[in-house]
Amino acid sequence: MSNITACPLDCFDACSVIYEDGKLKAKSTGYTQGFLCPHLNHYEKFSTLKEPTYKGQKISMQEALEKLKTILEASEKEKILHYRGNGNFGLMQEVTDHFFAKFGATLTDGTLCDGAGEAGIIEGRGSNKNMPLCEIEKSEVVIFWGRNPHTTSSHILPLLKDKKIIVIDPIETKIAKEADIYLQIKPHSDIYLAMLVVRFLHIHDFCDNDFIQKYASEFEEYYELTQTVRIKAALEKMGISLGDIGDILELIKNKRLAIVCGVGVQKYRDGADVLRAIDAIGVALGLFGKEGCGISYLGNSQEGVKSPFSREAKRVSKVDTPFHNYKTVFIQGSNPLSQMPDTSRVIASIQDVENIIYFGLYENETSAIADLVIPAKTFLQKSDVRLSYSHNAFLEMPQQIESEYGISEYALSHFLCSSFGIELKDEVYYLEHFKSFAKELEDGYLEVMGRETIPYKDGFDTDDGEFLFLDELEIQKDTDKRLFLITPKSPKSLNSQFKREAYVYLHKSLGFIDDTVVLVTSESGSVKLPVKNSELLREDCVLIYSGVKGLNNLTTSKHSYEGKSAIYQENRVVVTKT
Repeated sequence: MSNITACPLDCFDACSVIYEDGKLKAKSTGYTQGFLCPHLNHYEKFSTLKEPTYKGQKISMQEALEKLKTILEASEKEKILHYRGNGNFGLMQEVTDHFFAKFGATLTDGTLCDGAGEAGIIEGRGSNKNMPLCEIEKSEVVIFWGRNPHTTSSHILPLLKDKKIIVIDPIETKIAKEADIYLQIKPHSDIYLAMLVVRFLHIHDFCDNDFIQKYASEFEEYYELTQTVRIKAALEKMGISLGDIGDILELIKNKRLAIVCGVGVQKYRDGADVLRAIDAIGVALGLFGKEGCGISYLGNSQEGVKSPFSREAKRVSKVDTPFHNYKTVFIQGSNPLSQMPDTSRVIASIQDVENIIYFGLYENETSAIADLVIPAKTFLQKSDVRLSYSHNAFLEMPQQIESEYGISEYALSHFLCSSFGIELKDEVYYLEHFKSFAKELEDGYLEVMGRETIPYKDGFDTDDGEFLFLDELEIQKDTDKRLFLITPKSPKSLNSQFKREAYVYLHKSLGFIDDTVVLVTSESGSVKLPVKNSELLREDCVLIYSGVKGLNNLTTSKHSYEGKSAIYQENRVVVTKT
């Protein structure tokens, strides 16, 4: 049995790892770059659920499975909801979707993460193919736009040697301190910067006219749209100067440029338009289809791989799920009572559910209110495979250790399918099915077959092969004087997994003393948190890390206009003394 596996976490890097002598170690080659992130370095320090419980009483795994069967038998199929998150990114996690879809239950669609941005990318390019991480090593200039690589993708860092770095972010992150140019832009103003950059690229004749002629015949119409953005008003909205834009233009002119975007730029109702406008910079400069160039966001991790599982089912939104419409809710790999927006709505909706089943690794807000808790196995205790949304590797995850605790997704689904007469093939069949989409490279690594190393070399995946630009822009007056809410990933936790933060970060100019408990209020609700002052923030911003208990009291359960995505940064907040 190989001792090489892969990290299961929902992360850009998707690292290969070694399990040796009871410890996780980094591979010295490949995407892992010889080191592990803090989450994997401390993975086994976080205790997992060991024994199933029903109504707070410990029961055996067999009793838990029989209880689950009984609950499902007693529930009308249209009154059963399967709510699955990405606490584990392995492809075998979808086997539960197979059972519930075949059984006639309801599944979810939409996303709590990146859906708005992806929708904008697909509208412009026709598909969402990512620039692989390795291309960054060939770049001359890298723009980190709303992305904090030290926290969210640390394995990019070794690729940045001798690069010019531009950072666009309302938070002065570590990479911002190291950057050649740093723009501490106001939140929710990125679209204006993206459009003005294209406008000035055209004015200064910095565009790749050959690329535009081939793949962007409507560029002139888009340039006219950028002219509707009033420069003085836009600069005020962004909180930057015209000289700042000029500095960017000079640094990127005639250079191999990679633009690396984070999800924060699209956590708004118009998030799709933001990514589409950033993509337009790539079109203007001809970044697509060239080595060391491109725009990196979150690509389609399953591009080129066909799932063997049946997943056709009625679906409801993952963002504003009407839990109260269901008698039985099966929650897998997710903590909706913490991570879904508008927590008060979630609590009010889910309290009417008769049977709440939690299937996962850790105790959290959702497991605490569940009627039936079923412990899952860790990625070391079962076999799986995974893909990445930022590179093309195909990563095998063979079982490393035996465990008497927990149950795998396949084993649980096998029990349910057997109980209700639903066909499910042997586990090895599904693993081999997934592996049939992999090819071995000369260095022994596996990669997904058919993926382009440099995507869009022959144009875009639209009907005519050309990029489809934004054709309208609604410029709204912003008269709201309340503070912007920023909800980035924490360096200590991954959403509600691991070591969760417990502070609200404020600029010292707001006048609050460290560790003073304050009330943060939005139109959706409020939360009390102790203060940590930080000069890394803009004065008009409040930072609360994703995973902080009570954060989502503040966030709205409205969707993005496109992509059915949560919009965590749409609400403004007020901070007051308690």
